[in-house]
Amino acid sequence: MSEQKKPDMNQKSKPKFNKKTAKRLLKYVTETYKIQFVIVFVCILLSAIATTAVSLSLRYLLDDFILPLIGQKEPNFAELYQALAVLGCIFLVGVIATFIYTRMMVFIGQGVLKRVRDDMFEHMQTLPIRYFDQNTNGSVMSLYTNDTDTLRQMISQAIPQALMSLFTIIVTFISMLILSPLLTVLAVLIIFLMLFVTGKIGARSGKYFVRQQMSLAEVTGFVEERMNGQRVVKVFNHEKKSEEEFDKLNEALFESAAQANKYGNMMGPVIGNIGNLQFVLTAVLGGILSVTGVGGITLGVMASYLQFTKSFTQPFMQVAQQFNSIVMALAGAERIFNLIDEKPEDDDGYVTLVNAKKDADGNITECRERTGMWAWKHPHSADGSVSYTELKGDVRFEDVTFGYNEDKTILHDISLYAKPGQKLAFVGSTGAGKTTITNLINRFYDIQDGKIRYDGINITKIKKDDLRHSLGIVLQDTHLFTGTIRDNIRYGKLDATDEEIYAAAKLAHADQFIQMLPKGYDTMLSGDGEELSQGQRQLLSIARAAVADPPVLILDEATSSIDTRTESIVQKGMDNLMKGRTVFVIAHRLSTIRNSDAIIVLDHGRIIERGDHKDLIRQKGTYYQLYTGKLELS
Repeated sequence: MSEQKKPDMNQKSKPKFNKKTAKRLLKYVTETYKIQFVIVFVCILLSAIATTAVSLSLRYLLDDFILPLIGQKEPNFAELYQALAVLGCIFLVGVIATFIYTRMMVFIGQGVLKRVRDDMFEHMQTLPIRYFDQNTNGSVMSLYTNDTDTLRQMISQAIPQALMSLFTIIVTFISMLILSPLLTVLAVLIIFLMLFVTGKIGARSGKYFVRQQMSLAEVTGFVEERMNGQRVVKVFNHEKKSEEEFDKLNEALFESAAQANKYGNMMGPVIGNIGNLQFVLTAVLGGILSVTGVGGITLGVMASYLQFTKSFTQPFMQVAQQFNSIVMALAGAERIFNLIDEKPEDDDGYVTLVNAKKDADGNITECRERTGMWAWKHPHSADGSVSYTELKGDVRFEDVTFGYNEDKTILHDISLYAKPGQKLAFVGSTGAGKTTITNLINRFYDIQDGKIRYDGINITKIKKDDLRHSLGIVLQDTHLFTGTIRDNIRYGKLDATDEEIYAAAKLAHADQFIQMLPKGYDTMLSGDGEELSQGQRQLLSIARAAVADPPVLILDEATSSIDTRTESIVQKGMDNLMKGRTVFVIAHRLSTIRNSDAIIVLDHGRIIERGDHKDLIRQKGTYYQLYTGKLELS
């Protein structure tokens, strides 16, 4: 277990509507699918024009074709039919354009989501361990599920409808202005009223929709956490307490969702009634102007204009309906972009790990083929030369001081060394700093003061990938991945041959139980290897480390969660793995570290005792008391 105190990841902050987020999201669309989006843009414009043309045609049909035919004994319908044919063609163009842009937006939407997920996952791999310590699995998963789904709805539905509504409003307004400038004055007043109402209601609904997304992430994280720890919940009869905690989070989700949808659902009817008011006022005002002969308003003009009042209001209703989706999507997009904008793990290292060989004079040279020998390639900027240092596994801490947070120091002036091939064991109570030391060797975290040297090289000069490539780790919590046993062992060395996998399994004493499985090494694992026992999973973890063949090995309480009989089998596997390697062991059972070259006893981040087993027993200090049972590890 890590000694780091994790911050509260569910602390609430008030997100703000960010125009930069909208621009950035739109950039994803326009950059990736520029040509397709132009086509969508044109099709939406054509669809809006076609829709408006249908309403505008009422004036010309009535005034120019239908009314003149009234009272004629032998009316000629040829021109009317021609006009209807033209109108039908315009309508057909609108239908085709609508079909094209709706289908294309689905394609664009899914493509953008794919790119967003790719960018998220790719960047997530570059983030430091600190990020995952500070964020729950559920909150991160919510980005890939809930937040991306809101983006899908926005891109495939909200954006095209918003554009359609905008074009419809513009084209309709121009048409209304052409038909009757006087009546359009009333329309302008109604527009300002609609914008005022939309702004007031939309601001409230938007605030709560953002809260809804945050509450949804918290609920998702809680459920995921409880699913993973369901056994613990049942063992301690924690069901009722879990229900109470869930109810609290679910209540917060309910309140934010209820408020969001209350204001969201309110907007449509309010705008619709304002539209109805506009229709009535337009009919009254238009009738008065027509009777008085002001403005040249004819029957055809009135019919078209009244139709326009309906089509003019409808886009505002559509925008109002899509506003909530847009707000949620932007809130989700902001969370996604926060992940993408997270600062990647710093790596200023320039020393790399290469395959090497020695000539007869002992000179080290780099080579491409595997020789079983590794060397540190160290370029020197001063003179442009390159030196090679054989990888032996000499690790030294020099006056190291470290804290996960600046205000709390975990390790105090730690100095220790492990010579090549030595086994170094750490003993101490929980929080003493054992796991922290191994985290520093991996450079999961960087120290505040002091130096850590690896084969005489400051590890800050070594590229992190190369540093970690030289280390093998067997953790207390074994993690297996969905795939075959063969694939899980190969995880330690992706280009490992089947022979190397079999050899590693035999070395770890895992081959015997693997052969007893129905499909042997081709047995599929899922759910973190739940088909296997804890001991079997641990043996696979040891085999995974063995196939990597690292010169330095870290064993973090690798046998703490298994029984004594299984431990003896696992211990044999670890003993085989440790031969000829520099090993750092964190152990809860002192019997497993008796043969260590050095045992370091830690207490609150300080070294209080060091020596081998015999020396520490002779001193009759803390280790002696722990070994004899007078003290217990806590």
